[in-house]
Amino acid sequence: MTTTPTKKERGFSLLELLVAMAIMLVLMGIVSMLFSRSMGVKYRESDRTDALTSAQAALNVISREIANSGFGIYADSVTRIPNNGIVLADSGANRIRVRSNITNIQSYSSPTPPATSDPGEDITYFLDAETSSVVRYDRNAVSPVPTTSVVVNRISEVSFQYVNYTDGSSVTTITSNPTAGTGKVIVTIVVRLDPIMGQPNPGTVSFRSEVTLRNANYMLQQY
Repeated sequence: MTTTPTKKERGFSLLELLVAMAIMLVLMGIVSMLFSRSMGVKYRESDRTDALTSAQAALNVISREIANSGFGIYADSVTRIPNNGIVLADSGANRIRVRSNITNIQSYSSPTPPATSDPGEDITYFLDAETSSVVRYDRNAVSPVPTTSVVVNRISEVSFQYVNYTDGSSVTTITSNPTAGTGKVIVTIVVRLDPIMGQPNPGTVSFRSEVTLRNANYMLQQY
């Protein structure tokens, strides 16, 4: 004896299965898109954090050495007028060379300032476009001589602005070239972030530091 299935016992029709599958595919597509976007945001923020940490550390090193520019350097042993330590002929908008008499060797050959021939006393910073890196060049490194080292990678721009003070007044000018009256240097580093699918590209992060030259004549007159 056979029984005929009732209407409640029947399975899904082919049309119902197709509709259900279409809905599931749409939902999976939406979830996949949201997941991809969230992962893109995660990678972007992780990349941004790494860039921020590296560039900030590099900027601190650069700022510290520029701030020491001119330390222990005077025009001569008689007047002892402070020297800001910036090598004017070798500094500009994208490059800076600073000298410091860190070991404080008081030997004068007027009118030439004291020798700055020890490691770390004659430093140049500039952008190496081929490697997208900020480079530190030490002319007096012990071994090898001289030494070129990378300070930070993935840099698209490094610039230096010079705050030049007018003697005897508070009037200042900001230029792309230093003068003997430069008392502050504004350092700007632009970090290029790696491209991330689904995110605005190219991404960059900028860092800026205003560095007071402790030995600049104008600055010393303020204290």
